[in-house]
Amino acid sequence: MQIVVRTGKIATINVLEQPSGSRSDRINAQALPVYKKEALSAQSAKIQQISGATETYKGFTGSLQSAITKAEV
Repeated sequence: MQIVVRTGKIATINVLEQPSGSRSDRINAQALPVYKKEALSAQSAKIQQISGATETYKGFTGSLQSAITKAEV
């Protein structure tokens, strides 16, 4: 996960790595854009989980929180 912070706000979220495989690809294609949009709106990793995308949610929010914490240092 890579974030770009501008004027103290998250401007961009880039997912650098994600699980692959036909099922994972389908879930990620649906869930990641929603998670990114919600995180940018919330300016936080505290976002709503999408049903059926639990592992994507855990990976996304954990990685995002780590990136946020590193950016604050």
